[in-house]
Amino acid sequence: MINEVRNTVLSVLNKNNYGYISPSDFNLFAENAQMEIFEDYFKNYNKAINAENARTAGSDYAEIEGPIAETLEGFLVTNYLAHLGFNRYSAPSLTTTGDDDYYILKMLCHTRKLTSGLTTAAGANTLVNSTATFLSDGLTAGDVVVNANTGAVSTIINVVSNTLIALSSNIFTAAGQLYNIYSKAVKEADKVSVGKITMLNASSLTSPTEFYPSYTLEEETIKLFPDTIDAKGKVECVYFRYPKVPKWTYITLVSGEPAFDQSQPDYQDFELPFSDNYVLVMKILQYCGISIRETEVAQFGMVQEQQINQQ
Repeated sequence: MINEVRNTVLSVLNKNNYGYISPSDFNLFAENAQMEIFEDYFKNYNKAINAENARTAGSDYAEIEGPIAETLEGFLVTNYLAHLGFNRYSAPSLTTTGDDDYYILKMLCHTRKLTSGLTTAAGANTLVNSTATFLSDGLTAGDVVVNANTGAVSTIINVVSNTLIALSSNIFTAAGQLYNIYSKAVKEADKVSVGKITMLNASSLTSPTEFYPSYTLEEETIKLFPDTIDAKGKVECVYFRYPKVPKWTYITLVSGEPAFDQSQPDYQDFELPFSDNYVLVMKILQYCGISIRETEVAQFGMVQEQQINQQ
């Protein structure tokens, strides 16, 4: 998709010899254009909900809300948060979860510990403890298993015996590693302000409990309440991530003209639906017009975008 967008942009610019946009400039413009459209999804979804509530929205094939919701859900992810100690967890980031959060939707807490112990052997995608009583402990498929040494998290596929569990991933690589197993049942934590949590904790009637937990967000740190929610693998975060930064990659020919090469390791296509191809072109043309100081190009992109918004 990104190569088609770039070819279209260059075709418009070259039609009247407006100028040339380098690959590095195109990648910068593409990143900003994608981010603009991504943020517009939330605004358009809100408008669609308001129209539905006002009974002015269509139905069946004329429904607007559904397609926007499906697009947004493509950026919805769930990850366990890195534990920092003292009931604090790191907010989603490139270094901890692999992506930054645009908006946190839910905070889920595994508050019920079922059992814990030490591994007595290592096996692929298994948890082995020769002294355990997994069947008697009532463990079931879906319960959460945490390597307390590394923070790696897996889920139970099958409780094979009292001493052996099949896991969804390989998180134990040696004997003597500490594990905790939590119930798959979760409690959703309510977000409260830093100022309000002090007031809530001051009263036994309003202070958060493991049945009704709360959390605060300070910069890149999430703090859970009560402070018993304080271990690796106890907190899952459901959030909308940022789109990955698009990058048009290329190889340089002898003549110096770049040729598209998607086999490069840093290649990244747009993460938007193909239906937004036209909008991407219009937005990138606006940036190009400013860059090459051609008002006609910028105005063309703006006019075409306004026509799309009015439809």
